[in-house]
Amino acid sequence: MLKKLSIATTVIAAAALSGCGEEGTAGIAPEVYTDSLFAVMKSDRTNYTKLIVQRLGPNKGDYIKPNEHWEDMEEGAPLPAQMFRYGAEGVAEMTDTFTYSLQSIWPVNKQNAPSTAMEKEGLKYIADNPGENFYGTEELGGVKYFTAVYPDVAVSPACTTCHNEHKDSPRDDFQLGEVMGGVVIRVPLS
Repeated sequence: MLKKLSIATTVIAAAALSGCGEEGTAGIAPEVYTDSLFAVMKSDRTNYTKLIVQRLGPNKGDYIKPNEHWEDMEEGAPLPAQMFRYGAEGVAEMTDTFTYSLQSIWPVNKQNAPSTAMEKEGLKYIADNPGENFYGTEELGGVKYFTAVYPDVAVSPACTTCHNEHKDSPRDDFQLGEVMGGVVIRVPLS
């Protein structure tokens, strides 16, 4: 039932987006669509970080411990960035109407570095303009995309501690409330 509902939701969203970017056609504006997707993602990510990871974090008990190598631990739990990636992978298995990823110009994991000019421009923009989003269009593989980049902000001491103390982190001075990276959402327009 859940998969059918997800597919139905995707079909409705795709229908709403049909005609995006074309003047005089019906549909939802790409900014509204991606802003709505981001609102859900941000809420889920923030709640997982504050309600689970921060409470279970380092030195908070002898049971479940969030760790990047959680799969190798008997009582390990995934970090927020890993949960986010698992969500993106799950969505990619269900639909191709949008993709999303967590990226940074200071990635702990090099696979989370920007790979297109639009991603680099967007991540730099949100880092330089806290609280603002970035929108643009780009063509990849012959397909035109609406690309939105949203700030990923340190919402908990668990975020800053993990990044500041990680051996592969290019920065060790992140502060609570600071932009640490961005969520890149891409929607095909053609």
